[in-house]
Amino acid sequence: MTLFHLGMDTMGMQLQQWVPLLNPTGNLMLSRPECTMLLIQTHIEALSGQTERNMPEIFRKPLTMGLQEELQVSFQKPYRVGGIVELAPGYLPAAYDMVRKAGGLCIADEVQAGVARTGSHFWGFEGQGVIPDIVTMAKGIGNGIPIGAVVTTPEIAKVLTRRSYFNTFGGNPVSTAAGHAVLKVLEKEKLQENAFVVGSYLKEKLNALKEKHDGDVRGKGLLLGVELVTDRQKKTPAKAEIAQVMNHMKDMGVLVGKGGFFGNVFRVTPPLCFSKEDSGLHDRGDGHRAFEAVKRHCSHR
Repeated sequence: MTLFHLGMDTMGMQLQQWVPLLNPTGNLMLSRPECTMLLIQTHIEALSGQTERNMPEIFRKPLTMGLQEELQVSFQKPYRVGGIVELAPGYLPAAYDMVRKAGGLCIADEVQAGVARTGSHFWGFEGQGVIPDIVTMAKGIGNGIPIGAVVTTPEIAKVLTRRSYFNTFGGNPVSTAAGHAVLKVLEKEKLQENAFVVGSYLKEKLNALKEKHDGDVRGKGLLLGVELVTDRQKKTPAKAEIAQVMNHMKDMGVLVGKGGFFGNVFRVTPPLCFSKEDSGLHDRGDGHRAFEAVKRHCSHR
C-alpha cells in the first residue's frame, strides 16, 4: 500500500510539495479556484511521476529494495508551518478525490488546526465536508501534557499488525487522563464557541492594522496568520522586519510564532480560553506602535 500525502493540514498550516508555489507569499494561492485546481493537479502529477533520478535519497533506497507494494511514505518537501493559508471552498473534496483515485490515503494533520481551535468546527477538516482515512492529533489535545494520537479505520489499523512496532511511552495513563480532562473542559467551558467569537473579534482588529501596514490577515477562530510584506503590489516578503516586530511585541508582553515559506507570517494561536479583554493590545495601539518602531529602525539603516 503506497501512501500519497498531500502534505497539508486542514487549515493550510503545512503546505508541503515539490512543485513551486504559485504565489510564494501564500496570500492568494488557495483563495482562487483556478489556482486551487491547478495546484492539486500539478501536485498529484508530481507525486505519481517521480523517478529514481530526481527522488530524495531518503526515499530512493527503500524503493529500489522492492518494497513498493507495502511502503507507506509521504513524498514531500516540508515547508514547516506554511503561513495559515485559508483553503478555497471545495479544495479538500477535490484533493481527496484525486488522491484516492491515485490509490492513496488521505491524512488530516489536526495537530494545530484541530481540537476546537478554528471555532466553527472541532476538527479543521470538517469545514470542508470531508472524511479522512487517518487523523493525527497532538499538542492541544493535552493542553501542555505530552500526548499524541492517531485515529483511523479498522482496515487501515490492521495493516500495522503486519510489521513490528515498538515504543516505550505508548498508552501512558497520565497523558491519557489529561487528554480526557481536556475534552471535558472544552465542552464544559464552551471553548469552541469562545474560539469562534474571540477569534472573529481578533481578526477584525488585525484587519484594521492591515489598512495601515502592507500585508495580509488570514485564518479562522484562534488560528490566525499575519503576513508582512515590504511592498503591497510585489508582495516582497518582509523577512528581516518580521523578526524585529516579534522582538518589539515580546517587549510588550505579547508572544507570537513565525512561519510561512519565507518566514514572514506571524502565527497568532493563543489559548482557547483567550478573551476579548486579553486581545486589548489592539485597543491600546501597541500593535501599531510595534510596526511603526520597526519602520523607523529600517529607515535609519
